[in-house]
Amino acid sequence: MCGRYALALRPGDVRRQFEQMNLHMSIDGMPEDDEVRQSYNFPPGSFGIVLRADVPDRGAGKTDDDGEKDGSGGDATDETPKTDDGGKATSQSNEDTQKETRYRIQAMKWGLIPFWTKRSPDYSSMLRTINCRDDSLIENRGMWTSMKMKKRCIIVCDGFYEWLKKNNGKDRIPHYTKRKDGKMMCFAGLWDCVKYEGSDEKLYTYTVITTDSNKQLKFLHDRMPVMLENGSEDIVKWLSPERTTWTKELQSLLKPYEGELDCYPVSKDVGKVGNNSPSFIVPIDSKENKSNIANFFGNQKKLAEKQEAAKNQNEDEGTDALKREEGQSRDDRPTLLDKVTADSNVLATEPSSSQPPAGIKREHELFDGEEREPKAPKLMFSPSKQSKPTVGLQSRRKMHSATNNGSIKPKSSPKKAEGSQKITAFFKK
Repeated sequence: MCGRYALALRPGDVRRQFEQMNLHMSIDGMPEDDEVRQSYNFPPGSFGIVLRADVPDRGAGKTDDDGEKDGSGGDATDETPKTDDGGKATSQSNEDTQKETRYRIQAMKWGLIPFWTKRSPDYSSMLRTINCRDDSLIENRGMWTSMKMKKRCIIVCDGFYEWLKKNNGKDRIPHYTKRKDGKMMCFAGLWDCVKYEGSDEKLYTYTVITTDSNKQLKFLHDRMPVMLENGSEDIVKWLSPERTTWTKELQSLLKPYEGELDCYPVSKDVGKVGNNSPSFIVPIDSKENKSNIANFFGNQKKLAEKQEAAKNQNEDEGTDALKREEGQSRDDRPTLLDKVTADSNVLATEPSSSQPPAGIKREHELFDGEEREPKAPKLMFSPSKQSKPTVGLQSRRKMHSATNNGSIKPKSSPKKAEGSQKITAFFKK
């Protein structure tokens, strides 16, 4: 069974790979890249990459008056070239005819619609023809008869998805299957061309042929796509337009894949058709994935260590600068007493303000220590207005000193008519 696959390839990449297979294929037609949806979650109804023989839309071989060849597989399908004397041509002639076959890579819609369809089918009807069972091709009857004889193709992809059912189908785990060597997969398929009534537009569609699963995929599902080996003559046989009779040889090509495959669980996000991400083909429970996760977190750890080292370096530089600053002599740094004294000097020499600064005691303003030369400003006293000093903070309150707490008024000196003297002179009396 194949209900979803990954198609990251472009038509040009597919052509190069087929040419490298050395199958002596002359590939003419090529779709534009925008005609094919490049997706890691390729659903039915999308346009995929298909390789087929370059034959008319009705298919390979001779046709009857209706434009369609008899699909019964009778004598009408025996089209082996004949010589002039009535005998059959040699095998060399057949090889020459085979070498002249041209091929084309074409964009086709997944979900085969037979040529006799009159109207576009609904989506559920199309889903019934996305796959074709190999055992339904054994007999020459049914809807696939004319297609299996003259409209065979190869569908190209990177790998396909299948869901493993657990708990009686309640839990479905998607698995991705790809070739062990990583090369593209070549599914055997059938194609057709339809033109609906009232329309001149042609629509090319295809189906994927399925067969029994091989031993490797039995645990996953009982069916798998028919995969033809890359570069093998089986591909040439399957696509040959000269083979217009369904034979046991063609039927024998529809068998389980014998090569090596990788199959592993992937993200459940692939279950929604609208999702598309390269992570859908990455294993979620394997050593490879664990290694990827380890590398991811290892890189994150290294990044965090670098950031932490840079942070520590900045902190060390800041600490060194602080230590250098603290290493300076404390004698050269201003003390609290020096700061208070300096502030007192400034306040004492500034003009009177409406309100004095709060928190400055008067004694700090008058005394500057025992051993220092006093730096207090001159106090101005007027003989006529002794109770109203005119400087500093005395504009709104009386002066207090060590010998005069305000109860005794200081006497004015007759020698200093201007009412001005140093405070040290006052204590020397």
